[in-house]
Amino acid sequence: MVWKNNVFRMLTIVALLLLSKGLMAQTHYITDDVFIYIHGGPGTQYRILGSIEAGQTITLLNETQNEYSKIRDHKNREGWVKSDLIETGTSLRNRLPLLEAELAKTKTTLSQLDQSSESVAQELTSANNQIASLQSELSRVTNERDSSNQQLQSIKDNAQSKMWQQGAMIAGLGALIGIILVYLPRPQRKQKSRWM
Repeated sequence: MVWKNNVFRMLTIVALLLLSKGLMAQTHYITDDVFIYIHGGPGTQYRILGSIEAGQTITLLNETQNEYSKIRDHKNREGWVKSDLIETGTSLRNRLPLLEAELAKTKTTLSQLDQSSESVAQELTSANNQIASLQSELSRVTNERDSSNQQLQSIKDNAQSKMWQQGAMIAGLGALIGIILVYLPRPQRKQKSRWM
């Protein structure tokens, strides 16, 4: 669960970075793939005032003539450069350190997520081992219960069998005594009229 929250957080940060590019006030810079000269006027025939590195931030002064625009560079020099070499937004030169910092932060987060996932995996393995142990114990206890139930049933069956046997013996003995009593001679009663 923790790693899902961290991944979601990282995706949110990346989305905000991408959105912030569009929401920031537009800055201008010299295109990333050239090294150009700044001229004193709107054309190459004018004196060169210096050079501007690719990706360097500039300020557009809202003056254009022919194919040139008037700018102020990072050294506060005013001059003219070709309009098609000016781009809007943030240059790679300025974005690269931010991206590198974000990449380092993301790597750190991923490293923490890896450690967290390893910890979760260890906890899961431990929990699975405990479950296996508990299932084994449950199986053993269930077998003992079944064995005890069988023994108890056997004891009940033996007790009932003995009771029937004893009852049958008592009944047989009683019947035998009854038969013997029937055939025994009865003592004669003395007659009162006789004299002894």
